Amino acid sequence: MAKRDFYDILGVARNASEDEIKKAYRKLAMKFHPDRNPDDHRAEEKFKEVKEAYEILSDSQKRASYDRFGHAGVDPNAAAAAGAGMGGFAEAFGDIFGDIFGAAGGRGSRSGAFRGADLRYNMEITLEQAARGFATDIRVPAWDNCEVCGGSGARPGTKPKTCGTCGGAGAVRMTQGFFSIQQTCPTCHGSGRVIPEPCLTCHGEGRVKRNKVLEVNIPAGIDEGQRIRLAAKGEPGMNGGPPGDLYVEIRLKAHDVFQRDGDDLHCEVPITVPTATLGGDLEVATLTEKVSISIPEGTQNGKTFRLRGKGIKGVRSSYPGDLYCHIRVEVPVKLTEKQKKLLRDLENSLKEGGAKHSPQARSFMERMKGFFATE
Repeated sequence: MAKRDFYDILGVARNASEDEIKKAYRKLAMKFHPDRNPDDHRAEEKFKEVKEAYEILSDSQKRASYDRFGHAGVDPNAAAAAGAGMGGFAEAFGDIFGDIFGAAGGRGSRSGAFRGADLRYNMEITLEQAARGFATDIRVPAWDNCEVCGGSGARPGTKPKTCGTCGGAGAVRMTQGFFSIQQTCPTCHGSGRVIPEPCLTCHGEGRVKRNKVLEVNIPAGIDEGQRIRLAAKGEPGMNGGPPGDLYVEIRLKAHDVFQRDGDDLHCEVPITVPTATLGGDLEVATLTEKVSISIPEGTQNGKTFRLRGKGIKGVRSSYPGDLYCHIRVEVPVKLTEKQKKLLRDLENSLKEGGAKHSPQARSFMERMKGFFATE
């Protein structure tokens, strides 16, 4: 089975700092540690996978080799093969796949080009906005190509030069006896070039930190956790590599009336005791209009009315969902003496009428008698 990408295993971006990698490792190691998951073989395999990823990415030399050549760059069998005269992984992957990786924005090419990191932007919107969709502008702090040097990192009028240490390969080979080891070039740090006169604006980085204003179209029906991809709006690539993407992740604000469940909506509708008892028409609101529901005589607390098609039409749905109105019978409070007397008179009248007025209470009392009965 092919190995998973080490960055994906730890859930970090390719330009993640050492602290970010360490933090991600600690979190996953605690989650999948065998002591916390006894007899869970899947968790044990996950723990080994996370440990291996951290051992590579926490070592600057191994990480650089992995970024350049993938798993082959940190495979001890590949290094042994190089020492036996079979050719190092640098030549194998550089000659065969170098142009492909460079053009496709993969890990990197022999020129040191790397794809930019993907970015995530959390956007909080209202339920009404999610239902109807809208367009808006967002301000994203991100790296962008330096306009002064055009992203080259060199002062205007000058150019980067090929690294004299590695000859532009980005790596150097050290031979000790029968062993041949390839390492990231200490002079150019794997880029294959040096900048004699760095740009004064970006200090040779080729990019600067600034706020970018981007337009985002939020489709109607979008739901919590769904993402919108803005291609090539992430961080710019290094050394001419393609930019990453920006993912706008949706968060829904809590609504005062409705709760969303997929394409359906739910709401609680309070009614008075007289309305529940005698019935009547009740006006309720949906996200787009007001509608009337008929409350039948003797409606009990908790009864649900379903209004078809009054929910939300999801992004991938053909029809809108439904609105569920959950009845809550509100008991009156802060009564006057006159109102209390009327209720007592009503209660006495109901008792005289027998169990037909309160069948559930009668049934409950009968069950309670049987529960406490003694033989």
